[in-house]
Amino acid sequence: MSDRHHAHWPAHLPGRHLTLPQTHLYRNVEVSALRYPDKPFLVFYGAELSFARFRDESERLAGTLQRECGVARGDRVLLFMQNCPQFAIGFYAILRADAVVVPVNPMNLTLELEHFVTDSGAKVAIVAQELYAQMAPLIGKGLERIIVAAYSDYLPRAVDGPAPPAFVTEPRQSIGDSGVTLWGDAIESGHTPEPIAAGPDDLAVMPYTSGTTGRPKGCMHTHRGVMYNTIGTVNWFGGQQDGVFLATLPFFHVTGMQGSMNAPLYLGATVIVLPRWDRIAVADAIERHGVTNLHMITAMVVDLLADPEIGRYDLSSLRRVGGGGASMPEAVAQRMHEVIGLPYFEGYGMSETIAPTHLNPPQNPKKQCLGIPMFDVDSRVVDPETLAELPPGEVGEIIVSGPQVMLGYWGDVAATHAAFVTIDGKRFLRTGDLGTTDADGYFFMVDRLKRMINAAGFKVWPAEVESLLYHHPAIQEACVIAARDEKRGETVKAVIVLRAEHAGKVSEQEIIDWARTHMAAYKAPRIIEFAESIPKSGAGKVQWRVLQEREFQKTLPCCKTTL
Repeated sequence: MSDRHHAHWPAHLPGRHLTLPQTHLYRNVEVSALRYPDKPFLVFYGAELSFARFRDESERLAGTLQRECGVARGDRVLLFMQNCPQFAIGFYAILRADAVVVPVNPMNLTLELEHFVTDSGAKVAIVAQELYAQMAPLIGKGLERIIVAAYSDYLPRAVDGPAPPAFVTEPRQSIGDSGVTLWGDAIESGHTPEPIAAGPDDLAVMPYTSGTTGRPKGCMHTHRGVMYNTIGTVNWFGGQQDGVFLATLPFFHVTGMQGSMNAPLYLGATVIVLPRWDRIAVADAIERHGVTNLHMITAMVVDLLADPEIGRYDLSSLRRVGGGGASMPEAVAQRMHEVIGLPYFEGYGMSETIAPTHLNPPQNPKKQCLGIPMFDVDSRVVDPETLAELPPGEVGEIIVSGPQVMLGYWGDVAATHAAFVTIDGKRFLRTGDLGTTDADGYFFMVDRLKRMINAAGFKVWPAEVESLLYHHPAIQEACVIAARDEKRGETVKAVIVLRAEHAGKVSEQEIIDWARTHMAAYKAPRIIEFAESIPKSGAGKVQWRVLQEREFQKTLPCCKTTL
């Protein structure tokens, strides 16, 4: 492992090792409730949930999980809802019951949910009311109990800011189905949980991967591993208890879970909760609540900056804006700096690492950069075939070893074996991401290992082309994919969303001509497709594979080449 990045270590940190509390994650709830009992932890459209009430309700729910639902130490419990107070309460109630949280994307439907139930062996789920219909068919097919929560139970009488979506304001319904307990009844049951028996090496959270190569797989994370990234990001950026976080990223995703829920709880900070991304509600919340910390992926930044009214909001309270998921195009970052006055801090992580393994140092962030390895992390760029470490500037696969790396994939020995490699006596996770390092030891993403376009023998990295396209003043969003070509094998295609003021005024050929003057000929898109939107996952990541598969289906019957 190179130590070049040590010269750029955050100046306020005393060393490169992180000493962790040897405790169960739920202890963070107890400590913050003792320190700041009356301080708001969660704010939901103006309704405040104090740290003391949060501890009380999570204890009550944990008691119901154990006493009525039969949840025991190590059992997996599904958590299936949008961002809301009940998600956070449910998350920590599951942990308080010494069980394992299985966070599930609320966009999943019954057939997808069946896989999570079957694969994880979960017998209990905590589900939002508007999603209950998707989970209900699984009662008796693995699931035995469902606790159903209505978002409106936690709304104030008078809502602050823009009106909530209709699914949030829907009144609580009376559900009499067998195996169903309503959230209010679970909280008011009067049950108290057993003393905590699990420790730092017990399983705590099991997020599932996106399933882009086969069925989704559960990533096994211990209390110790989750605690590492909870505290690591806090220390890295010097967080403190009077910060105000805005939860724009979904709690079910590891970035939102760690950055907008677990870290603020540990700090004793306040979180403004929004159930879904809404650029108007986000701008209003920043101004109304004096938000200091904001996590946004690239697609969210693009959308926020596209709001023609963004200039009328006071965003001066912001102290840090950051995220990950996809490289931030320089043109977008520059526009954000002009509007907000802050740099965009990028990081790198994945479900298998329960959020970041790399972060940009606060005193010297680099643009379109993953940052440097965090505390106790050994990360390298290696040849994907030989696994030999590569020098700066050469493209290879990013591998990572650190305290936050998962134990493995739940119930899948073969997939776990394929995901890891041992080098110099260390167990490294193969990320499947292609990257480089520079002379300072910073890491840069090039693309996914399998997301490469081979155009007449030239290798084209879509992320690079997308970054260049963002410099065009008419382009709001871009996703680059491969299109089949009889002569070149593959050629470059760009699916583009135009800015509203340019729609209908810019032609496909104009974009092609512009691209040819701003990038190498083999990189420049030869095909442009305008779209009203680009598909995104529930976590807000661009689903380039959806577009890629759609494109290949168009030409599959007439093309002899297969991938």
